[in-house]
Order: sequence, then structure tokens, then C-alpha cells
Amino acid sequence: MSTNVSDHVLHRLREWGVEQVFGYPGDGINGLLAAWGRAENEPRFVQSRHEEMSAFQAVGYAKFSGRLGVCAATSGPGAIHLLNGLYDAKLDHVPVLAIVGQTHRTAMGGSYQQEVDLHTLFKDVASDFVETVTVPEQLPNVLDRAIRTAYARRCPTAIIIPGDVQELDYSPPTHEFKMVPSSLDRSSWTAVPSEDSVRRAAEILNSGDKVAILVGQGAAGARAEVERIAELLGAGVAKALLGKDVISDELPYVTGSIGLLGTRPSYELMRDCDTLLTIGSSFPYSQFLPEFGKARGVQIDIDPHMVGMRYPYEVNLVGDAKATLERLIPLIEGGRGREWYDTVCDNVTRWRDVMERRAGLDADPINPEYVARALDPLLPDNAIVTSDSGSTANWYARHLTMRPGMRGSLSGTLATMGCGVPYVIGAKFAHPDRPAIALVGDGAMQMNGMAELITAAKYRHLWEDPRLVVAVWNNHDLNQVTWEMRAMEGAPSFLPSQELPDVQYAAFARSLGLTGIRVEKPEDVEAAWRAALEADGPAVVEFLTDPAVPPIPPHATWDQMEATAASILKGDADRGSVVKQGFKAKVQEFLPGREKK
Repeated sequence: MSTNVSDHVLHRLREWGVEQVFGYPGDGINGLLAAWGRAENEPRFVQSRHEEMSAFQAVGYAKFSGRLGVCAATSGPGAIHLLNGLYDAKLDHVPVLAIVGQTHRTAMGGSYQQEVDLHTLFKDVASDFVETVTVPEQLPNVLDRAIRTAYARRCPTAIIIPGDVQELDYSPPTHEFKMVPSSLDRSSWTAVPSEDSVRRAAEILNSGDKVAILVGQGAAGARAEVERIAELLGAGVAKALLGKDVISDELPYVTGSIGLLGTRPSYELMRDCDTLLTIGSSFPYSQFLPEFGKARGVQIDIDPHMVGMRYPYEVNLVGDAKATLERLIPLIEGGRGREWYDTVCDNVTRWRDVMERRAGLDADPINPEYVARALDPLLPDNAIVTSDSGSTANWYARHLTMRPGMRGSLSGTLATMGCGVPYVIGAKFAHPDRPAIALVGDGAMQMNGMAELITAAKYRHLWEDPRLVVAVWNNHDLNQVTWEMRAMEGAPSFLPSQELPDVQYAAFARSLGLTGIRVEKPEDVEAAWRAALEADGPAVVEFLTDPAVPPIPPHATWDQMEATAASILKGDADRGSVVKQGFKAKVQEFLPGREKK
């Protein structure tokens, strides 16, 4: 029996170790779908409800496995739908391959149905590699190079296969002129900076008395080295959101997340330090880094394209974080004074008290901070946590304590809504033996999360650990944008754009045969979390939360709070509750001791 192009695509994916492809069917990939049938669904075709969700699932799979995520879609509208998820991969530096169909070659250029200029469509999002397969001999090189490029440059790539090419008999490239052979091997490699640059970096770090370290996702795999250099330098460690699981929040000198969604001690760490070491992060908000000229800086990043940005670093070390730190640590002088270290640790302790008090404040009906705070001690040690974009990301960033073995992620740079649920499904395919929890706002849940509960129900039998929890903060408001309007635009909430209908998320989950729990009172929050985490399959737990509780930035002053309050009083529909809750939350920073107020 002859092998056609589609058969060979699946064969080559298996040779690369691809175990599942997240996709949605359409006639533009009929040849591939037929090949999947002949291959007995290997690699597994995971059917989402929408191609954008397939791309997000591929991103979630890649983020939590460290392996290539693969998605597939038909021509025209299917290919277009992939874009948002692929941009998420591009901006967060995640290896993803998109395989898309195209109209037959005979119809190309003829304004045929569903014909889209896919090269133009993908030339930005898959700028590192996008190619169309027009003859069978071209296939192995195009596919192999797309995969190697995705891995090497940590980016999305795309291959386009016209429908008629999918069904041609496969023949490999021959030993002839203008034929391009290919190979599978992708041997591991490690980049390290020069000895001279490492020595110069050590001199800068050794000269500092108040050292701050900022880690991002590029520091993953270097946990022990980050801890060691922090201890030698007596440094505090702040984390970009994509680096939240790089190092344990239980360490006394770890200040937590940085930025608008960050913590007060991270803000203070950057404000008061005299030396900055950034490891594997391209955190974009320079206003949260030290004042220019106040601190000397060293950066470590594996991508030479990304170094030297965000801050005027004196030394940019291009190399793998772990390998570079292994060379840097022996040159670092320990034994420095503990005054700075003790200050950092005291700030962390005080902030934890503040957050505990904030979570304990009354709200109507439930304080959204308390929902996250109640989950924190209940998280299994091997839990995978995804967060959607929106106000929920504030509570994820500030209230969840990452412990060794736990994983967490969100859409860090694109900050797109709608990624939380497909991320967690991708995570379950990456680690079917681990519990996974998605934290989602009601806006994101209405956008696409509800539909993807159908996907979770469809594939639940494949997961060794049945625990997949989707938690919904139901406040009937697009809350993050509402607060941004109040704080940044000086404008009250505009209800026609911000108000959301009340949807019965738990009831919808039960209609799919899943566990569904609706929580309307604060005294039921902890029990609901326990029930969801003990369920024998996917569970949805929705919490009716107060939209008036503010996600206060860590650098907010009383003057800024007063300015926001003034804008609210212009005519905000929820102005009384907003001002009251904002005052109550902010005042916790000024209360002494650990006593609840």
C-alpha cells in the first residue's frame, strides 16, 4: 500500500515524539483526517470547540511539558482562528507548530472559496518559519525545519499543505540538484557567555550592598542556582508573572510578583536596591525597575535578541540560566552584612499579614481575595495552576504560594482573555497524572470557557488523575477593565460595556455530567474548594464575588487612591461600595501587627 503525503506527516510527527495534536476538522485538511483514521489516531487528534482553543491548548501543553505543542486547522477561517493562540505562543516564547490546509493548487489565486493568502496571514506570527508544501519531496525538510526552529527559537512556526498535495503519493527527496534532504536529530545544546563577561558581571554584583534579583520563565530549571546566588548576595528575589513557579514563595527573601499585579515588597525591593540581577525575564514595565542611574545592572538571557532591553544593564550575559549561574556563582563573594536581607524579609512578612487581612475583609457577597486565599493551603504539592487574564490574575499573583513541585502560568505578554480553560486542558494532556486548576473570571468564562468544558468532559477518561477544577469568579463585571477605567482614565464604570449577565456556570457543568458547585456565602468557600478538589472528574466551582474589591497596585499612594475615588464619585454605578472597599483594603497596609480588623 502506498503512503501519501498526509500519512508521512503523521509518521514524521510520531518520529519527533509528538503524542497529540490539538485541532478542529474541516475540508481543507480532509486528507490529513483520513490519514489519522488509517494511523488509528496516532498521534491523538484532540478535538476542541474552536481552533483558537486548539492553539491555546497547544500553548498550555508546551508550557507545562517543555515539549512541542502542535495544532491543526482547516484552510481559510480555521487558519484565521488559530492566530490569537499562536500570538500567545510568540509573545511568551513557546514552541508551537501549526499545520494548516489550503485550497487545491489548481484553485490558488482564483479567489476560490475559503482561499486566504496564508503566507501573508502568518508572516508575522510565524515569522521565524512559515512555508507551503507544494510537492511531496519538499515535505520532510519543511516539517523538520519547522519543528527544529520552534524548539530552537522558542516560537510558533507554520506549515501550509494544499488539499490536493495532502493526497499525493509520498516520495522522499532524491540525491539530485535542488533537492533538500533532512534529518530528525535535535541534539541538546547549551549556550554560555564568555569568561570575561562572567567576570565583569561578578565584579558588579560583588560591589553591591543592596542586591535585587528578578527572575522570569527563562530561569526555570535553575532553581537551586537562583537560591544559591541569592543567599550569597543576601538578595531579595522578585518574580515576573511567567516566572512565578521558578522559585518557592515559602523562602523568606522571595518577594513575589512584580508590576501592576505584583506585591508591595517587590516594589520596595526595586525602589531601594543598588544592584539588579535579571535572570531569564523580559519584564516590560521599566517603571517598576530601579530608577535609571540608581542601580547597576546585570542581565542573563539565552536569547541575544532580547538582552539589553528594559534597563540600562552594564553586562548582558547571553546564555542558559543554569549553565551561566554555575559559572558565575564561584566568583560571588559571600559574607556580606544582613541589614538589607533582614529588611527584605521583614517587608515580605508584613505584606503577608496585609494580604491575610485584606482577604479577611467583609464584602458583598464574597471577597474575591478570600476565594484565592482559601485555595492556597489546599493546593496539592504537584498542582498545575493556570490563570486567565483579568482581575483574577491579581489574586493568582498575590495569594497563591508556589511551593517546590507546583507549576503555574498565564498569558504573560499578550495577556489575552480566554486562555485559562484551554491552558488547563493542554496541561492535563501534558501531565495526566497531576491535578490541574484554572482560575477564571466570568468574562473569560463566557468568552470561551464554557464551550471548552465540553472538551474536558469528552476527554476526562484519558486522565489518570481525574482532578481538573475550573474556578469562576462570578461578579457580573469585566472587572479589570472597570478598574483600569477608574484608575487610569479617571472615568466611572460604563455599564453597557462592563456589565455581564449572570450565568449559571455550575448548573451548565452539571448538564455535562461534571461536578458543579455554586457558592453564594463566604462560609461555604473552603468546603466548596475541598469538594471540587476531591471530585472524581472535572469540576466547576463558581463564587459570587464582590466587584467593588479593588486590585490595588503595589505602589498606590493615598493621593492616587483619593484621585480614583474622586473619579468614581463622578457617577459610578457602584460608587459607594467601591470607595468603602478601596479604603478598607488600603488601610490594611498601615495597621500594626497580625490582628484581624
